[in-house]
Amino acid sequence: MQEINKQITIEEIVSKMKKNNKKSDSKRILKAYNFAVEKHGNQLRKSGEPYIIHPMQVAYILADLGLDDDTICAALLHDVVEDTSVTHEDLINEFSLEVAEMVDGVTKLSKLNCESVEEEQVENYRKMFLAMGRDIRVIMIKLADRLHNMRTLKFLSRERQIANARETMDLYAPLANRLGIYSLKWELEDLSFKYLYPEEYREIVEGIDRKREERLEFIDKIEVQIAHELKVQRIDAEITGRAKHLYSIYRKMKRDNITLDQIYDLFALRIIVNSVKDCYAALGVVHDLYNPMPGRFKDYIAVPKPNMYQSLHTTLIGEKGTPFEVQIRTWDMHRIAEYGIAAHWAYKEASFSKGKKANVQVTEDKLAWLRETLEWQKDMQDPQEFLNTLKTELFEDEVYVFTPKGDIKVLPSGSTPIDYAYGIHAEIGHHMTGCKINSKMMPIITKLKNGDIVEIVTSDKAKGPSRDWLKFIKSTTAKNKIQAWFKKNQREENIEKGKDLIEKEIKRIGMDYSELFKAEFVQGALNRYKFANNEDMYAAVGFGAITSGKIIARILEEYRKVHKEENVEEKIEELAKKQNKPKASKTGIIVEGIDNCLVKLSKCCNPVPGDNIVGYITRGRGVSVHRADCKNLKDLFLDEENRMIDVYWLSEKVAAYNVDIEIFANDRSGLLADIISQIGTTKTKLIAVSSRANKERIAITEITLEVENLEELNNVLKVIRKVDSVYEVKRKK
Repeated sequence: MQEINKQITIEEIVSKMKKNNKKSDSKRILKAYNFAVEKHGNQLRKSGEPYIIHPMQVAYILADLGLDDDTICAALLHDVVEDTSVTHEDLINEFSLEVAEMVDGVTKLSKLNCESVEEEQVENYRKMFLAMGRDIRVIMIKLADRLHNMRTLKFLSRERQIANARETMDLYAPLANRLGIYSLKWELEDLSFKYLYPEEYREIVEGIDRKREERLEFIDKIEVQIAHELKVQRIDAEITGRAKHLYSIYRKMKRDNITLDQIYDLFALRIIVNSVKDCYAALGVVHDLYNPMPGRFKDYIAVPKPNMYQSLHTTLIGEKGTPFEVQIRTWDMHRIAEYGIAAHWAYKEASFSKGKKANVQVTEDKLAWLRETLEWQKDMQDPQEFLNTLKTELFEDEVYVFTPKGDIKVLPSGSTPIDYAYGIHAEIGHHMTGCKINSKMMPIITKLKNGDIVEIVTSDKAKGPSRDWLKFIKSTTAKNKIQAWFKKNQREENIEKGKDLIEKEIKRIGMDYSELFKAEFVQGALNRYKFANNEDMYAAVGFGAITSGKIIARILEEYRKVHKEENVEEKIEELAKKQNKPKASKTGIIVEGIDNCLVKLSKCCNPVPGDNIVGYITRGRGVSVHRADCKNLKDLFLDEENRMIDVYWLSEKVAAYNVDIEIFANDRSGLLADIISQIGTTKTKLIAVSSRANKERIAITEITLEVENLEELNNVLKVIRKVDSVYEVKRKK
């Protein structure tokens, strides 16, 4: 990737194209450049530079990734329709339909009849994804366009910097990740991080600089040792140091609640070899030299990521117990890791002009997530829900499971056999009655783990999915197929349920139904969410396509327009205050819709204020409260599906709670005393402690603490992690 502030010339773009492909048509690229220069004329960017500099930078980024001539032409022309008088037809006549379609795919919609900026943004996303479905190069241009805009973000107002950085972090960086283009992903994330969290960014940069020499010396020493042993074993390899990206460091610090000094893999080693056989041979070499850290080995060669990424990852223990990471891959794997889907580009010469469809050497299943995205986005009515679902779908957390025949299925992390069943086919999900995981019958809401072999048990007598499944599933595919079933098979029931939910929402905000739910006000919601009539709206709320809160919020907008002379907000607030406030139990738990109820905190998972919790109505012993991730919850759900109830914490301090903690460390003298000493620096009460060491000399310490809330607990976990030799601290489930 070129230097961020370096000015690019058209000659450099042409030279880069010729370097990657000797058959590149430089005359066509020059024609697109001259056309763009003429049409943009004297237009300037916010930086004061000639506008043409931007499309040239975008074209160079794509040329560096090895994209074809048509894409480079489209990159040079990508803003001419949006910012000049050039039309779609002009581009077809001057260049080709293929180039014109790519430019159209990244051109924002104009004259949209939208009621908000958010809704307009969603419609532009829809357009981009549809164009991306027809030609994946559209998103490549958009990513390069966004990267250059982020590189020059300093010229915008602080407000625009934050908005652009947030959109980049939420949408474009995950897209680059999904396409496997890590060279773009890391830079997009680090630039977004710089503007979203400037203080944290500065602290990490300064912290890394302070310890750079020490860490480089540590890595250099290890590199020499590994290189020597690989040479002895006659494995031809290139070893390079790899600095951890800034946003990756920040995420790890937040996730593990640790400081920069506790992150030892700021610099990792990458070993690049000539064959898959050499990958595993090199892995054996490094494991002979250093002890591998338990549970930290990942084989992405045997089971590649959906974005085609392949590599071996292992974390090893160096001198003085310092962990470091090693990645091992072939040269082909390295090329794909850097350029992702772009590494597979193989467009045939003049393919479109000869009437042939352009060909990308990417297998269908690599872009299965895109097809699913295009399916669910068509009918999604709520702009915010669309955005939230889009962001969820793009993030990488996934689990890899196997069919009984050995085929790999990729699902979102936390998925259940229900997600798996619907991922195969809707009818399998609808007729599902049970499942086997690794040949054992298991609850259908069991969270799947990497490597599980899953088999679905079906029956023709099955009555269809349960609404409660929606509480446990993770994939958008399963959610949409279940909702579609209810929409089709239980319309009358959905209408009744939706109407009831809307009435409850109106009652909750303290308004009078007859006053608010008038046709003149309701029509605004029908128009906004494209419902033909009230029944369609009720049905959509009933089967979960949109919430009653969204509907009422839109109706209230119309109500306010008519009642301008009244202070509607004060009226709603005053009426809401008159309603009875929910009363908490002695444990600080509020049970939805029930006061003065006996409530017990489950001892199997020991929830504390701040945890996500679920209630279970026991027989004669009130409500038992569990953490949402409690391992026993799935069994309770299966026994009595209708006995789950919503519960939540009262905000005020109520009581103290016992929590069980597990601490894993490399065993050493004085370890337990140091742990207890660190806990003593906090106000937290230590109730019980036990410790043991296994054959691998891993010390496992179990403690029970008394805390008031999740914040206090996290603070204790943070200080324990500072103890020398401790590498993992977690709550017992």
